[in-house]
Parts: sequence; C-alpha cells; structure tokens
Amino acid sequence: MPPLTPALPSSSSSQHSPSRDALVLALRAAGCVFAEEEAALIVDAARNADEAEAMAARRAAGLPLEHVVGWAEFHGLRVTVGPGVFVPRRRTEFLVDQALAAAPHASVVVDLCCGSGAVAAALAASLGPVELHAADIDPVAVDCARRNLAGHGGHAYAGDLFAPLPARLRGRVDILAANVPYVPTGEVPLLPAEAREHEPLTALDGGADGLDVLRRVAAEAPHWLAVGGCLLVETVERQAAAAVEAFSRAGLAVRVARDEEMSAQVIIGTRVR
Repeated sequence: MPPLTPALPSSSSSQHSPSRDALVLALRAAGCVFAEEEAALIVDAARNADEAEAMAARRAAGLPLEHVVGWAEFHGLRVTVGPGVFVPRRRTEFLVDQALAAAPHASVVVDLCCGSGAVAAALAASLGPVELHAADIDPVAVDCARRNLAGHGGHAYAGDLFAPLPARLRGRVDILAANVPYVPTGEVPLLPAEAREHEPLTALDGGADGLDVLRRVAAEAPHWLAVGGCLLVETVERQAAAAVEAFSRAGLAVRVARDEEMSAQVIIGTRVR
C-alpha cells in the first residue's frame, strides 16, 4: 500500500500567504515529500495563521494530511474524512470507473466496508438518482459516511458486512462495491505509519492471506445481487488467483481488470442467473 498522496490545492490556496513559507519549512523538516502542496492546502483550510500553524504541527507529527484538513479528493469530489477514518486511496477511483462501465444504468447501489462512503458518493454523483446504501463495522466511519451521502439521499448502517442492510435489498443490488481490507496480517506492521497509526485496523487487516473478508463477501453476494448485478472488490496482483477462485465458487462470472499506471486491480463478479 503506497503512502497517502495529497490532493492538489484549490485555486484559492495558490495565492501567497505570509505564513506559508514557514509552514513549508516545518513540513519539509518533518519529512513531508509534498511540503509545498500540503502547506497550500493547510493555509486554504485554516481560518487564521494560528490555526494553520496548529494544523501543520499535527501533520508534522504524522497525522494524515486528509485528517488534518478534514477532506480528501476522490473521483472529482471533496469527501469529508476525520480522525480514525480510513482515507480513500486515489487508486480506488479505478474501482468506481469499473463499476460505472459494468452497470451504467444501475439503480440500486451498495457500498460495503464503506469507510467515509467515498465510493458510494462517487457512484451516486456519476449515476444520478439511485437507491444508495453503505455499511461499515466501524461506527466512526459510518457517522462520516452519513455526512458524505446525505446530499445523495443515501443511507449508512453500522454492522458486519451485509448484516445491517435492509432485507428488501436482497436480489435487487445492481452494483455491490466492497473495498474490503486486503493487507495480510503479517504485513500490517510494514504499512506507512500514517495508515498503521491513524486508520482503523479493521480497514486494513484482511487476515492471513489478506482475503478473509473478500471470501465472506463473495460467498454471500449472489443473494443480494440482481441478475446482471456485479460485485467489485480491490486486491493486489498476487491475490488475483485466490480471489477469482472465491468469486467462481460463489457462482459469479468473474473477470479481472487492471490499471498499471494506478497500480490498481479490481475483481469483478457478475450474477448471471
């Protein structure tokens, strides 16, 4: 999992601020590779110089930039995030694009392991009016997702995978996006400190081979998908064969999509009967 990358500054943050040079120096000294861009975002988000300095100090101490400024850029949206919430990765935009290509006329969308609800919000923004649902086991993430989905008329539920979803969704879901945790347990300590120390373990740790949650989702997905509906899950390349096997065992027609430039891989399973 690569380090989190900052979103580009908005046009208002490109204007010079008297405090920006000092912020850049402080961030650079803390090892922030994108110090100038991060300083611009902090200045843009802060209400005054004192708040900007405090925000820069939190960033220098290792807090993810997105948690510092309160949002992340994702698929053209500004998604609200907060402390303790998984930060949506830019490579997951590929999952959104694959979902839109597979089901461009979807009317019922579910986002499992939703975190901030970024995937659900991006799908709704592109599809237009849809019936939108999201779920996560972490109540902090669910509170954040509710804020991000409110403008799309979406609903977010706290619970384990499918358990909190309304039963009336069974057999009706056109897009089931599940950005499951897929880091093998033994590799979690190797993650960047930003993720390891500031994001929930439940959003990162996928079990011994990283596929524990993926297998559970694949096994139950056919009961929730409409005929022609698709399940989309992000993995890494070395997990592809085992992930495809899990989808096939569940009776889904499966294919793998890759984007080398984004280092992204998505397993796509379609309910054909």
